[in-house]
Amino acid sequence: MNPTKNDLPVEIRSKLCQFMNERLADLIDLQLQTKQAHWNVKGPQFIALHLLFDEIAGELPEHVDTLAERIVALGGIAEGTLAPVSSRTKLAAYPLTITSGKDHVEALSSALAAAGKLMRAAIDHSDELGDADAADIFTAISRALDKNLWFVEAHLQG
Repeated sequence: MNPTKNDLPVEIRSKLCQFMNERLADLIDLQLQTKQAHWNVKGPQFIALHLLFDEIAGELPEHVDTLAERIVALGGIAEGTLAPVSSRTKLAAYPLTITSGKDHVEALSSALAAAGKLMRAAIDHSDELGDADAADIFTAISRALDKNLWFVEAHLQG
């Protein structure tokens, strides 16, 4: 841990940074999965889904950056390179051979739902460790993921 005058005890900050790096990996993976869907979607809903997936992918860097900056503010190191992201993500691997809009909607909605569940658990864990600021960050991320899940799932209904 890097030195800081933050009043959270170093043991707590260390635990926070460890699990926040795990969630950072999930968000980076989700961003990449969303771009995979954006680039490869085909079919009658192409333009609507292509634009929706790009909009969602465009929102994720802000959440990634906010979480990474919290890790560093607590004295940790934000670990966002390929190796730690690949080994830490809890999201299922995105299927690389799908092309239909329906298949991408199914895959991306599953990834969004899984990430949302992980972020909600992170809210509780942050509270348990006494970091209301981290809990607030995870709350904002969870809210955004749930909204985007709604937008994607709407293409499965009706």
